[in-house]
Amino acid sequence: MTPTHSDPTLDEATFGEQVERHRRELHVHCYRMLGSFEESEDLVQETFLRAWRRRDTYAGRAPFRAWLYKIATNACLDALDKRPRQPSPTGEVLWLQPYPDDLLDELVADDPGPDAAVVSKETIELAFLVAIQRLPALQRAALIVRDVLGFSAKETAALLETSIPAVNSALQRARAGMSANLPEPRLEWAPGTDASAAERELLERLVEHLEDPNPEGLVELMHDQLRFSMPPQPGVWEGRDVVVDSWVEGGFGSEAFGSLGLAVTRFNRQPALANYVRKPGDSAYSPLALDVLRIAEGKIVEIVTFDGALFDTLGLPLRYP
Repeated sequence: MTPTHSDPTLDEATFGEQVERHRRELHVHCYRMLGSFEESEDLVQETFLRAWRRRDTYAGRAPFRAWLYKIATNACLDALDKRPRQPSPTGEVLWLQPYPDDLLDELVADDPGPDAAVVSKETIELAFLVAIQRLPALQRAALIVRDVLGFSAKETAALLETSIPAVNSALQRARAGMSANLPEPRLEWAPGTDASAAERELLERLVEHLEDPNPEGLVELMHDQLRFSMPPQPGVWEGRDVVVDSWVEGGFGSEAFGSLGLAVTRFNRQPALANYVRKPGDSAYSPLALDVLRIAEGKIVEIVTFDGALFDTLGLPLRYP
C-alpha cells in the first residue's frame, strides 16, 4: 500500500515500514552525493526524520520512492552547503570512504530490477566517486538523479525544485566535468561483480608477496604507472617503483613492521585486501588498512588505501584469521 497524507493508518510504525524498504538504496544515493560511508548513514537518518515530519505534504501525485529521493537529495545538498569541501591540490578526495559489496548485494537481492542494477555498474567504483565529488553540488545531484537513477528531466526538475532548462544545463556541465575527471580508459570499463580466473590468480600472488615480504615480486604485479593514495592523508604516489620503494622505506618487510595477514574481499565492486598486522610481541593480528584495487590489462593500476580504524564501521572482522 502506498501511503497518502489522508491515510488514517499512517502511524509511525506503518510509515517506518514504508521508508525502511528504501533504506539501502537511499544510503547508496547519499554515499554517491557525499563520498563518505559514515556520513551517508547520518543523512539517511536525517532523510527519514524529515520525511516523518513532512508526511502530510505527500499527496500521492508522485511515487513514494521519488518523494523520498527528493528529501534525501535536498538533505545532502544542505549538508554540502554547510560543510563545503574541496579536493586536494592533487585532485584527491580526502574524505572518500569505501562501500562494502556485501551491502550492495543486499540491495540487488531485495530488488533485482533496473533500479538496483546501478550498484553493479561503474557508477559505484572509486574512480567515479572521486570524479563526481569534484563537481559542484547541484551538478552532482543532477547527474546522479538523471544518469544514475534514470529520472526524467521533468522529474529531476521537480526533485531539485528548479526548471527543466536549469537541470539540462547543470547536467551538460556535469557530463563535461566527468569526462575531464575520469581516467581515459575508465570511460570504456564494463566491470562485473565476479573476479576472473586471472584476477584471482593475481590476488593470490599479491597476498603471497605481502605476507611473505617480496618487494620485487610486488613490482611484477603492478602497472608501471601505478597510482597509490591514502585518504584522508594528502598525497599521491605514482609509478610502481616509487610506490614499492615508499613501502620499504616505511618499514614493510622489516622485523619492526611485523607480519601481515591478508583477507581478500570486495568494495565498490572492486577487489580489495583487508590488511592485518601482528607486531613483534603481539599474540594476535589487528586491523591495519584496507586496500581497494583497480586491475587492468592483468596488472594493478591503482591502490586506494583506507585506515584500519574503519574496519568496524565497514563490517570487517577486527581479528585475523
